[in-house]
Amino acid sequence: MTALLEVSGVSVSFDGFRAINNLSFSIGPAELRAIIGPNGAGKTTFMDIITGKTRPDSGTVTFGPRSISLLGLNEARIAREGIGRKFQRPTVFEDQTVEANLILALKAARSPWKVLFWSPKPADLARVRALANEVGLSGHLQRKSGELSHGQKQWLEIAMLLAQEPRLLLVDEPVAGMTPAERAQTTDLLVNLAQDRAVVVVEHDMDFVRRLDCRVTVLHEGAVLAEGSLDHVTRDPQVVSVYLGRG
Repeated sequence: MTALLEVSGVSVSFDGFRAINNLSFSIGPAELRAIIGPNGAGKTTFMDIITGKTRPDSGTVTFGPRSISLLGLNEARIAREGIGRKFQRPTVFEDQTVEANLILALKAARSPWKVLFWSPKPADLARVRALANEVGLSGHLQRKSGELSHGQKQWLEIAMLLAQEPRLLLVDEPVAGMTPAERAQTTDLLVNLAQDRAVVVVEHDMDFVRRLDCRVTVLHEGAVLAEGSLDHVTRDPQVVSVYLGRG
């Protein structure tokens, strides 16, 4: 299977500190992957490199069936190529309805010139309803986003990213602060999303990672320490020593 994303030999240093150290990583076109590791392991920097926020000192990062290089592309262009990033804290327009947030996300997929003359067509509104249904918000389209629970805001932001039809979704600690019911629904959502796109989840919560039941990559000091099922990596003596043995 050809990788959708291929990171090879990537390193980056900040003021003499090597945050990413000869990192190699790949993910397939329809795959769910969890990334775990202690604080300072390089998880956020890894996502920053993929999304164009940080430029590595060395190595290659290629994406898509044509294996285009992401290095040198700005964040907006990388997003247009099909990479969406969900940060830990949801950023939605709280004084707008769920429907309005999703319509704005549809508009964001168009050129600035077209947006000036754009108004939603029936097909756009149907797409908004489908997105809301996909993330479990179909009964909340007319609610102001600020009235939603923390978990519902997270789902709305995921739907806003899905409006741009990403082929790779990067999700940072999606269940932090969620109720048990919201955590269970988020598990189902991410598993379903990975049926037809790649989903990378950065997470600290081992119970949640176990529920995802996917391949796990363990980062340590900016490099891959171990990879495999959660049971496999948690039996690795190095992983136990540097990560699981703490606390």
